[in-house]
Amino acid sequence: MIVSKNLRWKYIFFYAWKSMLYFLVLTVSVFVLHRHFTVIDNLTVPFDAVATLSTALAIFLAFNNNAAYDRWWEARKVWGMLVNYSRAWGREVLTLTMDQDGQVSDELAAWQQKMIHRHIAFVHALRVFLRQRHAYNEIDQELLESPNEYSDIEGFITPEEYQEVMEKKNPPNYLLMLQGRDLKEGYEMGWVSDYRFVRLDETLNEFNNHQGMCERIKNTPFPRPYSFFGRVFVFIHGTLVPFAFIDQLGIWNIPLSLMINFVFLSLEQIGTRAEDPFENRPGDTPLTAISLTIEENLKEMSGDPNLPTKPAPVGGVVL
Repeated sequence: MIVSKNLRWKYIFFYAWKSMLYFLVLTVSVFVLHRHFTVIDNLTVPFDAVATLSTALAIFLAFNNNAAYDRWWEARKVWGMLVNYSRAWGREVLTLTMDQDGQVSDELAAWQQKMIHRHIAFVHALRVFLRQRHAYNEIDQELLESPNEYSDIEGFITPEEYQEVMEKKNPPNYLLMLQGRDLKEGYEMGWVSDYRFVRLDETLNEFNNHQGMCERIKNTPFPRPYSFFGRVFVFIHGTLVPFAFIDQLGIWNIPLSLMINFVFLSLEQIGTRAEDPFENRPGDTPLTAISLTIEENLKEMSGDPNLPTKPAPVGGVVL
């Protein structure tokens, strides 16, 4: 997620340079042909036609961007709920479980720690699962400091569990199954009463819901006609712009056409980058930062002094 108020030009250049190069070559060619060859005089486009197209395209891109932003915002809300329910899970595990005499034995304390640590493993595993095809950022080598590997969960579960989890196609889902199994064990040991067992299981089910909502966003692409035609219309519009201003502006047609095309290209790119919030790109939902927040909160609640170190924003980006 980009947190800096000013965008770094290398991000803009990375996504826009090919299209802007096309518009630059086209605009310069129109100017040269108009200046030295009379045939171009018959190829001008009425300004009103381009203005009408600009208005229609602006409305179309605004609709696309609103829909794309809704996907990004939904992803952020899901992970916000995951933060809240993770804190609730830690509180419930620590306060709703006790021995028959109302005390917390060493065995129960070890069980509580295992349930909290395995949930931290689930959060990190879910982050990696959603980003598994996009392990590294595609622009900035500095951002490679943010890992996206299942090895992040090794310190929170036993080696046997880690090996077992890595054999599954859906590691975070299997971790939730292990949580349910140990919750049942806590009930059988008498650490969790009937009502409290149901309460803890309901919280555990919420994590299934959060994962399912994330998978729905991840696996259901933004309607392709929207993004495809948005891209096509931007290039059609950008191709016509130089022909609409060449008679009136002459050489000034070059910078003006480039500015107009850059505006519409930027609008199209904003929507394209927002529609998939789990791709580990600079503008995506900051799963790494949120995962570390959950880890920090749960460790603090359980009295674990080994709190994680949150990385500072790199280039105005929090991953």
